[in-house]
Amino acid sequence: MCCFNFLSTQSFSKIQSPSWHLSINEKHSSVPLPVIGLCCNMSVVLKNTKGWLLDQCSYINKSFQQCLSFISPQQKRNLRCRFKRKYFEILKPHILSKSLTNSDCLALGGAETVAQEERKITANSQKVSDEELPSITTKKRKRKHKELNQGESDLQVYHEKVRKVILEGSRALLDEGFTCGYFYSDKANEGSESVSRPSAGSRLADLCEMAKELPFATENEETSVQTVGEGANSTEHLDLFTRVTENNMDCSRLVTLMGEQYLLPPQCSFLLSDMSKMQPLLNYQKYDVIVLDPPWENKSVKRSNRYSFLPASQLKRIPVPGLSAPGCLVITWVTNRQKHLRFIREELYPHWTVEVLAEWLWVKITNSGEYVFPLDSPHKKPYEILVLGRYSGGKESSLRSSEKQEIPVPDQKLIVSVPSTLHSHKPSLADVLKEYVDPAAKCLELFARNLQPGWTSWGNEVLKFQHLSYFNVEETDPDILT
Repeated sequence: MCCFNFLSTQSFSKIQSPSWHLSINEKHSSVPLPVIGLCCNMSVVLKNTKGWLLDQCSYINKSFQQCLSFISPQQKRNLRCRFKRKYFEILKPHILSKSLTNSDCLALGGAETVAQEERKITANSQKVSDEELPSITTKKRKRKHKELNQGESDLQVYHEKVRKVILEGSRALLDEGFTCGYFYSDKANEGSESVSRPSAGSRLADLCEMAKELPFATENEETSVQTVGEGANSTEHLDLFTRVTENNMDCSRLVTLMGEQYLLPPQCSFLLSDMSKMQPLLNYQKYDVIVLDPPWENKSVKRSNRYSFLPASQLKRIPVPGLSAPGCLVITWVTNRQKHLRFIREELYPHWTVEVLAEWLWVKITNSGEYVFPLDSPHKKPYEILVLGRYSGGKESSLRSSEKQEIPVPDQKLIVSVPSTLHSHKPSLADVLKEYVDPAAKCLELFARNLQPGWTSWGNEVLKFQHLSYFNVEETDPDILT
């Protein structure tokens, strides 16, 4: 057995000495595997040439190991805060296939079993058996011949293109995740208490709606920014809706905003607003990376009324060119609905003068290393798509591209992780993008529901998952420091 090398210090310079060692499993020695790197104390658990295995909860917790709560400018408490791990506990797949799925093969025996299962499915790749289709009891939605509708048919065509990439790319990451003990069975957590969903953040969107009636304090760039000060009353004067708010400390802060307690990561900034109040963000700075997680319109959202959605055509109003530095890397999360994917590639990115570079896939798994849905389910897929592009508009971008060679962005990389049980709580891309952008890159997330260290975040629920009720808190120094 031989040990893998750790990640290069160039790509991940802040990695600490790992607590485990990773080795090749002898039973797979006949199968060539991509080289694996092992990380800890960050979101990247494992890395190979196909992609990454991420732990979003660890990434969040890294920012809150040292947190300050000011009682006064001279008095403070030292805290350690941890995001509640239960929000990342998905012990079993959401839908269990009647037959053995590829994810089951990965969990039970590795490459040889996967290869056998793949040959079976490949032989029938052009058809979906009636057994795989869910039974439909409601007459209103029943289909006469159980045929796929146009959207599902388009998805099936796309799935056939990426299926092998997902299966082969996730194989090594999942196998080595078992080897190093990252995955665990549902039996290990039997009887654990359920966690209630905090509701305090639900008022944010309503407050943004009310803030539309507020006039801009100023259009001046200097006064469009405010800093969270020290002291118990330092946040009372803050205008969260028409100014960009900064925490410029190197540690996280526990602050009271609008009568609720929130945690701010170190060196973060944010604007709590909707599309009608984005001018302070445009005044703030230009960005080298922009990540968007739009609230895509779909039938499920309309029926459930869980959150407000934005028609695809309205996304063109987002001033991405005005926010982009020359050569900005633009990344958009998109559901598996092929209509939305075509819209990004054929309308949205051309409208923003963004050239499509690559598509990545986020593969969602359980804590036991299975896909959250059967890989070949005709209705629900265990993956979502990210479309990566490069802003190429303006004279400055043309000059920069001629002076500096951009780092190539590979196609069809995989991001494998256990998803949050909280709606629209995507894994951070901060660590996986480090090898494709400058270390000093300025990064922005649009339609954000949480904050990230060193990033700017914008949205009408930008503080939602920073609410203190999502965290466990302990005081590291019980004495009040003076």
